Amino acid sequence: MTPTRKSDWSYQGRWQLLQVAFLFSFVLLCLFPLALTPSAAANRSQAAAHEQAKIAVSVNLVVLPVKVTDKSGTFVADLKLNDFRVYEDGEQQTISVFEEGDTPVTVGLVVDHSRSMDPKLRDVAAAVSGFAHSSNPLDEMFVVDFNDTVSVEPMKGKPFSSDASDLESALNAVTARGRTALYDALSEALKHLQSGQWEKKALIIISDGGDNASHLKYSQVLAHARQSQVTIYSIALIGSETEEENPKLLRQLCKDTGGIAYFPGKGESVAKISLEIARDLREQYTVGYVPRQMKESRGFRKTEVKVVAPDRGALHVRSRQGYSAAGQKRSAVQDEPGVR
Repeated sequence: MTPTRKSDWSYQGRWQLLQVAFLFSFVLLCLFPLALTPSAAANRSQAAAHEQAKIAVSVNLVVLPVKVTDKSGTFVADLKLNDFRVYEDGEQQTISVFEEGDTPVTVGLVVDHSRSMDPKLRDVAAAVSGFAHSSNPLDEMFVVDFNDTVSVEPMKGKPFSSDASDLESALNAVTARGRTALYDALSEALKHLQSGQWEKKALIIISDGGDNASHLKYSQVLAHARQSQVTIYSIALIGSETEEENPKLLRQLCKDTGGIAYFPGKGESVAKISLEIARDLREQYTVGYVPRQMKESRGFRKTEVKVVAPDRGALHVRSRQGYSAAGQKRSAVQDEPGVR
């Protein structure tokens, strides 16, 4: 009997020891995460701070498309980050974004369908088609048609499209009639533009530049454009016997936003000009910065981009002349002389 009891005691003892070992291991497993808690909390804090910094940069980032050409007007490629200097209100900024070449862009085509444009719509269709077929495949585009009213045309149920046939269908959805609400159309285009995914944004106006039906004024549209950080191009189809044409407006709006106003002459191909605009958008540098001093003032802030590359000869730099902080009251911008 004694051996049997000894055997039973040994079994029970081993079982008790196993239980103690299990309990000890369980305690260690519970305490181990607690020992790491300060480090884990620090990591979480750092991650949260990093995410907040990303959000702050996204909100405050100023993006400037920059075109650099030589004395013959040819695009100057292969410039480096260190070749660029960016200034805001005369103070040099630290460039945090630098991209070269054909980066995707969100583009709005603002097309005049007023009565005065009726004989020009064939050229308009050629311009839109030419632009769509020569763009970056990743570009996202939309069409705003306007006469008395303004319509952001649907792209088969999508807000944007890169399909030329979608753009052509949207272009043909409206016939030429009525008056011209150009400023209202630009305002709607600027609003729609902000839902695009790309930082680089542009509008292309195809019109004779007249406006006799808008509720908004030029000063309000200019303020909105400055807030949107958009580059505006125009193809001014002028030359008909109409009092609605206003090429001065288109030239001024494009200059203010860093774009180009084109005025095709008799026999000059509008489709060819649209290809020039597409090429201009592709042959750009993109620089971005977060202003060193986030001023309380929400007024206009002047920007300037310079290129320091002595081995490249005399260079011409074209970019946006400035921007307005979001939230600026549009009425704060004075009307331009001689412009409605």
